[in-house]
Amino acid sequence: MKTISQRELRNDSGQVMREVQRGASFRVTSRGVPVARLTPLLEDSLAELTLREGTGVMEFPPGLLRTETTGEALAELRGER
Repeated sequence: MKTISQRELRNDSGQVMREVQRGASFRVTSRGVPVARLTPLLEDSLAELTLREGTGVMEFPPGLLRTETTGEALAELRGER
């Protein structure tokens, strides 16, 4: 994963977005402090489930509401249902 500054993102946003479309990921910094991650979207939102680092808690991407439990979601990802 490449690291770029907020200024680089602003000045070269077209190029950065083309690279993201081709699969590249970027860590964006502000004054040297990481503030965001820019990654390609997955077609299946369920595949975007992430494990909060160090917590063991699963979370869904912002804007995605699911009523099933984490166990049910993982079973679907594994093809168990």
